[in-house]
Amino acid sequence: MSRARAWTAQVENLYRLQEAGYRDELEYKQVKQVATIDTWPETGFIKKLQRRNDTFYYYSRQRECLEKEVHKVKVYAY
Repeated sequence: MSRARAWTAQVENLYRLQEAGYRDELEYKQVKQVATIDTWPETGFIKKLQRRNDTFYYYSRQRECLEKEVHKVKVYAY
């Protein structure tokens, strides 16, 4: 596990997943038993996530991970 140092599209999606309570895309797919995650076609950013308590998080097309939040994102390597 390491921390993100600069913003990228991958860091943006990890930020959204971790905000919803998941470690990464792999964990989300295992827990929710889905094949794909809804994404915005223009940007590839995650559009919607379902938390473990069945509430939904909806995200915009634009970047939501601010520069001051980038260092909080955890990047897991398998």
